[in-house]
Amino acid sequence: MIKVITFDLWDTVFIDDSDEPKRKKMGLDPKPVERRNIVQNILEKSTSISREHINVAYNVTDTAFRHVWYQQNTTWTVAERLDVLLKGLGQKIPEEDFKEMVRLHEEMELDIMPDLAPNITEAIQELSKKYKLAVISDAIFSPGRVLRGILENYGLLQYFESFVFSDEVGCAKPNPEVFNIIAKHFKVKPSEIAHIGDREEKDIDGPHAVNAKAILTTVVLDRGSKSSKADVICNNYNNLLDCVSTL
Repeated sequence: MIKVITFDLWDTVFIDDSDEPKRKKMGLDPKPVERRNIVQNILEKSTSISREHINVAYNVTDTAFRHVWYQQNTTWTVAERLDVLLKGLGQKIPEEDFKEMVRLHEEMELDIMPDLAPNITEAIQELSKKYKLAVISDAIFSPGRVLRGILENYGLLQYFESFVFSDEVGCAKPNPEVFNIIAKHFKVKPSEIAHIGDREEKDIDGPHAVNAKAILTTVVLDRGSKSSKADVICNNYNNLLDCVSTL
């Protein structure tokens, strides 16, 4: 019997980059450009540096981040990521400026929030009446504290009892530890957990590796449902409770 449901966040609960049209409407640069703006503005307090150098260093750092994320199942914190960036540029800045650079990166998606996936609020509310709910999410630029803030602003934080964010636990999906943490918290067997997410490698292979169930969501994006090994596929959150019941 399933006792605990865990949720991925990006493209499962939140629609990734759905904040970009809002930014454009407000006359703001896209997030990748704004992040480079932040670095340049802070560096230029004390030195002259070309945008070309910043762009190259940022691109290399992003590539290194993705390699570590997928090959080592670890996500660098924003502070670690920016430290790598500055070392690549051969720059050192005052601690207060560095903290501000980190904060501006981390809170960008809290200041202008992504949209929720259609019908996810109602689905979470219904599931919470029957199951314990938790979040298992990789943190890319928005750390766990910011992701909690977005959930709280949407009135959803109250429905989740436990949170496993990669920047807080030191590992990312599909590392078995992220699912084992949830099992220990709720004092259940991994086989009594069902995880819902949008990525085969992380959200389907991950739970299957510990004998948990896996639900692939295609509500926001279909990342390969035709070849998925998911136990069930959900294409409409109005049907999520029924999907869980089949397990």
